[in-house]
Amino acid sequence: MRAAHERVDAIVFDMDGTLIESHAVVPAAYRAAIMDAGGPLLSDAEIIAGYPLGPPAALLTHLLERPATDRDLARYHAHLIALATQVTVYPGVADLLAGVAGRGAVGLFTGASHQAAEILLDRVGLLGHFQVVVGGDEVARPKPEPDGVELACRLLGVHPSRTAYVGDSPLDPRAARRSGALAVAAGWGHQYEPGEPADRTAGHPRDLLALLG
Repeated sequence: MRAAHERVDAIVFDMDGTLIESHAVVPAAYRAAIMDAGGPLLSDAEIIAGYPLGPPAALLTHLLERPATDRDLARYHAHLIALATQVTVYPGVADLLAGVAGRGAVGLFTGASHQAAEILLDRVGLLGHFQVVVGGDEVARPKPEPDGVELACRLLGVHPSRTAYVGDSPLDPRAARRSGALAVAAGWGHQYEPGEPADRTAGHPRDLLALLG
């Protein structure tokens, strides 16, 4: 661990692929919303390829090839609600969040919208574990820029150098490093790439308990 991270007072988590298994549900919600709006039938791979563009408004704009409207966003969130029963929590995550309670600040920053985060976290019973939830629609720049990690840290009242950001996507450790936070790769997540540099790699959620000592 770098000297700046000798003590970690907070953990900020990514959501999809880190806390919850939603790799089929999210593309399905986008696909249905796009078809509702008269757009093409797209594969999961075509939709997932657009994730780095940012929150739902940006991705829908890209996939529809026109500016996304409030109605488009409402359709997406409605489909997400309908499909949310298929979302599951990764084994060990609930125990992890229960274990860190009271030992440090706990937040979440996801590239999904704030509304989508609340829909999915509430559905799986995790929403109450977080002091702060930041969506990709609440910051100017998406990952790998540090905006979301930095905002979550400000809202928690903890400096990034005393914070660990945990995520499965290669964009997550990049965002962590740019913010000055400890970059922790969620090795169990579906977008985890072993070759992506991280300060630490956790093979299982329980491994993260040691961060708060």
